[in-house]
Amino acid sequence: MNRLSTFFYKRPALVTLLLLSIPMLYMLVVYLGSLFALLLNSFYYLEEFTGLVVKEFTLSTYAQLFKPTNLGIMGRTAGMAMAVTIMDAIIAFPLAYYIAKFASRRLRTYLYIAVTLPLWSSYLVRVYAWKLILSKEGILSWFVHLFNLDSALDLLLSLPGIGGSSLSLSPIGMFIAFCYIWLPYMIVPIQTALERVPKSLLEASSDLGAKPSQTFRNVILPLAFPGVIAGSIFTFSLTLGDFIVPQSLGNSRFFIGQAVYSHQGTSGNIPLAAAFTMGPVVIMVVYLLIARKLGAFDAL
Repeated sequence: MNRLSTFFYKRPALVTLLLLSIPMLYMLVVYLGSLFALLLNSFYYLEEFTGLVVKEFTLSTYAQLFKPTNLGIMGRTAGMAMAVTIMDAIIAFPLAYYIAKFASRRLRTYLYIAVTLPLWSSYLVRVYAWKLILSKEGILSWFVHLFNLDSALDLLLSLPGIGGSSLSLSPIGMFIAFCYIWLPYMIVPIQTALERVPKSLLEASSDLGAKPSQTFRNVILPLAFPGVIAGSIFTFSLTLGDFIVPQSLGNSRFFIGQAVYSHQGTSGNIPLAAAFTMGPVVIMVVYLLIARKLGAFDAL
């Protein structure tokens, strides 16, 4: 036993290799391997007459993504993801700031539990709960009727692009459900980043005569920005690839998740489904490059 301990003690690189071998094997085989298989399938194409996948290298499948219908699907999904991310950041920042800087230790615990409580239930249960809340017989419609806001709701649902037959079958309802479901993923990173902001910097800013707005803009926001970006990566990417919310609360207008399911499951066009799934990957790479350009990762 002593010989074995001495052997590993003198070879720290070997110990590191052994410790990381299983996680790295998982990353290479399961994660990167599946992505490679997905990328490989996207360069094949579906023979229209036989309905069989032809395993020959071609870019014709990617060319189909530039059709107006498919571009609309990707643009619609990216627009929803961006809107959800911005709204979640607006809602999450004040709450995270209060939890990190003003709440007592006991209250902080209760608030943290309240923030993460929705994650304890099934994702599908939360989606269908919102479907009931947003339906014409739901509690939200009851409040709208109680305050005589039916005409305002009808006007909102009549707007092209965001309206629908009811809140439970419209992009507005999807937006509300998305914001609720992904909000904890925005609050926690922002709170963690704000807790790392030293009080001495805030006190120094105040001693130098800075107004609260100036302190927030020049001290708090730059230091909390990596947390905002970390949360936005979660909310943006999860919204991009989601299937259940658009399927449950959406109308006939497809999102990327529905398009992938339709091409892979219904029509059997696996190459086009694979090409669609590469869309969110490219969008996220561009998003991360923009975040890096803005200096979001400088404080990490």
